[in-house]
Amino acid sequence: MNRSTAAVLATVLTCLLVTVALPLSFPSAGPTGFDRSADDRLHAALDGHHGVYRVLVTPSDPWVVLPILLAAALWYLRSDRWRAGFLVVAPELAVLVNTAALKPMWHRHLKDYLAYPSGHTVQFVAVATALVLVAATRRVRAILATLSVVLLAAVAVGMVGVGYHYPTDILGGTATAVGLVTAQWATVRGRFAANPPAGFSARRP
Repeated sequence: MNRSTAAVLATVLTCLLVTVALPLSFPSAGPTGFDRSADDRLHAALDGHHGVYRVLVTPSDPWVVLPILLAAALWYLRSDRWRAGFLVVAPELAVLVNTAALKPMWHRHLKDYLAYPSGHTVQFVAVATALVLVAATRRVRAILATLSVVLLAAVAVGMVGVGYHYPTDILGGTATAVGLVTAQWATVRGRFAANPPAGFSARRP
């Protein structure tokens, strides 16, 4: 097993472990101690700023995420249909698995909906992960990864502030999305290596 394969496997297994282990900390109803502590600190820092919370959630809204995903897929369609196809299929498959299987499995309710893993988080992180994985160079991957982490932090603050999710829902959603998309990428990445986008060498980092 080479180093790259080992890293991918470690990422998928770690994400799986986090997704499965977090629900073990959930009480029969309501938030965990960590959830309550994070919520109290957040509201103490931004008390009375509900509008700010809603703005911070915006990057995870479908009307923002899906056009970015479509634009990226169209960009890659000119030079590499495998990457374009991956961008279209992988994130949405992750969302489908989360909605149809994982949420009902854990059955964690918040208000009138199933909250774990967070669907907003899964969609946002799945798209971000796919974009990072298909990027042609290390520099682009680093830029996209950094931007994604910053935006995810903002989204997390917004969702907790508005009351959409507990912090543990967001942690679980992040692990779920990264794990599912990385697992899909591992099955097809040989195609990417064999078909670099136009203008890039297959050997270029």
